[in-house]
Amino acid sequence: MALLGERRPAPEETVLPRLRTALTLFFALDGFLFAGWVVRIPAIKEHTGASAGDLGLALLGVSAGAVATMTVTGRLCRRFGSHPMTVLAAVLMSLGIALPALAGSALSLGLVLLVFGAAYGGINVAMNSAAVDLVAALRRPVMPSFHAAFSVGGMLGAGIGALIAGHLPADRHLFLLAATGLLVSGVAGRALLAHPAPRPAPRATTPASDAPQAGGRERRLVAVLGLIALCTAYGEGALADWGALHLQQDLSARPGVAAIGYSVFALAMTLGRLTGSALLERLGQTRLLVAGGATAAAGMLLGALAPSLWAALAGFAVTGLGLANIFPVAIGRAGELAGPGGVAAASTFGYGGMLLGPPAIGFLTDWFSLPVALTTVAALAAVSALIARTTREPARGPVVGGR
Repeated sequence: MALLGERRPAPEETVLPRLRTALTLFFALDGFLFAGWVVRIPAIKEHTGASAGDLGLALLGVSAGAVATMTVTGRLCRRFGSHPMTVLAAVLMSLGIALPALAGSALSLGLVLLVFGAAYGGINVAMNSAAVDLVAALRRPVMPSFHAAFSVGGMLGAGIGALIAGHLPADRHLFLLAATGLLVSGVAGRALLAHPAPRPAPRATTPASDAPQAGGRERRLVAVLGLIALCTAYGEGALADWGALHLQQDLSARPGVAAIGYSVFALAMTLGRLTGSALLERLGQTRLLVAGGATAAAGMLLGALAPSLWAALAGFAVTGLGLANIFPVAIGRAGELAGPGGVAAASTFGYGGMLLGPPAIGFLTDWFSLPVALTTVAALAAVSALIARTTREPARGPVVGGR
C-alpha cells in the first residue's frame, strides 16, 4: 500500500523509457551487424572464389532483398504491430548474417544475401515505424537519437571487425555476430513484446483512436519526403564507395590516410545525430531540413573541389554534419503522416538513393572526372533543401518542435 501522499508513477513513465532503450539497442544492433558483414566482404570473396564482377552481382542480393521487403513490412506492421515485426526481423538478420560463411560460390552467396537483405530491409521499416509511434507518445523530437545509435553501432561493428579480421576467420566472425545479434534481440525484444506500440496523446482535432490515414495530399507529401531521403542517401552511398578513392587518386593521399575520409564523414554524421533532437526543438523540421541540405551542399563542394587533402577532409566532415538529420527527419515525418506505410515508402526511396549513388558516380567519373562526379552529391543536397523549403507543411502536433 502506498504511503499517504506518495505519487505512483504513471505506466507511461516507466514503460516509455524502457521502450526507448530497447529500440535504441535495435538501431545500434542493425548498424553493428551490417558493418560487421561489410568488413568481411573481402574474405568472403576469397572464400567463394568470386571474381569482382560476380561479387558485385552477388552483393545486389542485399539491395534486392531489402527493397523487395520494405513495402511488405509496412503492411505487416499494420497487421501484426511494429514491435513483433522488429524483433522477428532482428532475429532473421542475426541468423542471415551467418549464411555467407556457408556459401561456396558467387551464386549461392547471392541467394543467401537475398535473405540477409530481406531481413535488413524489414528491420529498418519495422523499427522506424516503432520509433515514430514512440516519438509521438513521448512528444519529444528524439528520432535523430535512434539513428545516432545506428551510426554508433556501425562504427563499433566496423572498428571491432577491422581489429579481429586478421586474427579470426570470416566464418567464426560471422557466427559470433549472429550469436551477438540473437542475444541482443532476446534481451531488448522482451520489452517490445511485452508492450504494444504506444498511442500518441490525443489532440484537440484528431481522435486518439484514429490511425494515420494517407489521403491524396498525404501520399504526395510522403513521396516528397522520400525524394528528400533519396537525395541525401545518394550522398551517403557515394561517399562510402568513392570518398577514399577521391582522396587517394586526386589528392595523392596515402592509402591509410585516404581510408580516414569516410571515417571523418561517419563520425561527423554521428555527432550531428546526437545533437539532432536539440536542433529539432530549436529549429523545427523545415528549417532543419533546409539548413542541413545547404550545409551538406557547401561541404561537398569543398570536399570534391578542394585542392588540398585537409580541406577535402574538412569538407567531408561538414557534409556529414549537414546530412546527419535529414534522413531521420524525413522518415519520421512520413511515418507521422501515413504510419508504417509512410515509413516503408520513404525508406524505399531513401534506400534507392543509396543504391543509385555509387554506380551514378562511376558513370559520371568515366564521362568527366571523379571530383566533378562528386559535385552531384552537393547538387542533390541542395535540391533536398529546396524541396523542403518549397513544400512546407504545418506541424500536426508538438512532436517535432516548431518551425
